Amino acid sequence: MQNLINMDAPEFSVQAYHNGDFKTVTNKDLEGKWSVFFFYPADFTFVCPTELGDMADKYEEFQKLGVEVYSVSTDTHFVHKAWHDASETIKKIKYPMLADPTGLLSRYFGVMIEEEGVALRGTFVTNPEGKVKIAEIHDLGIGRNADELLRKVQAAQFTAANPDQVCPAKWKPGSETLKPGLDLVGKI
Repeated sequence: MQNLINMDAPEFSVQAYHNGDFKTVTNKDLEGKWSVFFFYPADFTFVCPTELGDMADKYEEFQKLGVEVYSVSTDTHFVHKAWHDASETIKKIKYPMLADPTGLLSRYFGVMIEEEGVALRGTFVTNPEGKVKIAEIHDLGIGRNADELLRKVQAAQFTAANPDQVCPAKWKPGSETLKPGLDLVGKI
């Protein structure tokens, strides 16, 4: 599998269901802001609505950090709308639901299960320059936690603003960071 860290997000143009409308989302929409691509296997499934609902509950916090969230599956934008209309959990979603029926995004990010035509659970964060800073892939049966993703985005933003520092395990905003240097070698 190709390492995506610090790679540019791909050029793309896809349809999305967002706030009651269909719209086109392109890589140009990523420019100048942090973005989360939240891949999941399919609409009308089991673990997926729990994850998308969790992201919906945290969406305002991501927005306060200047982050746009894009959920992505290989379903069409029409199916996204039907799922939104049918599910109370999915009705909470305010972020764009990207349609990737050709698998362009799923393949680029390395989450496409070719023989099934669906994506693994993949989470990718890009910085305002469009470079991938976080990449995480889960098997289909393992749900993700929006709180942990929020913490990771905060750490990525902190280290971008403070390149001389790093965030240790379980770091949260306001916690101590580390300044890598010879004086720390073997002391942690």
